[in-house]
Amino acid sequence: MRALIQRVTAASVRVAGETIGEIDQGLLILICAMQGDDATKSAQMAAKISKLRIFTDDTGKMNRSLVDTGGSALIVSQFTLAADTSRGNRPGFSTAARPAEGKALYEQFIKDMGALGINTATGEFGADMAVSLTNDGPITIWLDI
Repeated sequence: MRALIQRVTAASVRVAGETIGEIDQGLLILICAMQGDDATKSAQMAAKISKLRIFTDDTGKMNRSLVDTGGSALIVSQFTLAADTSRGNRPGFSTAARPAEGKALYEQFIKDMGALGINTATGEFGADMAVSLTNDGPITIWLDI
């Protein structure tokens, strides 16, 4: 699985003009299931993200995790994270999981994050979404598992 995470003070996602998910302090997680991914990789990604020490402690050091802070996660599917631009200017997405498999793994990842005690909000798989965020830091991290 591949994820782009951003530490935020607020984030929301809208579909057809309606807000369907929003959080205050926490992480915006753009997630992409890749070919060959399975439930084990989803659980590994959730565990890794929940424990990343990217929130500041009382001394100003990045020493606290999402679990430590009680922050939330806005989880948005984004197959374009699988973009391959090695052969020209038009990205290819053949390394992304097929839609049915991608949707199942997206839903599994949401469950995995919830099972770790993370309050979650979501986008809508396959929808045309408008995502808004206030990046905190800015802290933006790319993860592959």
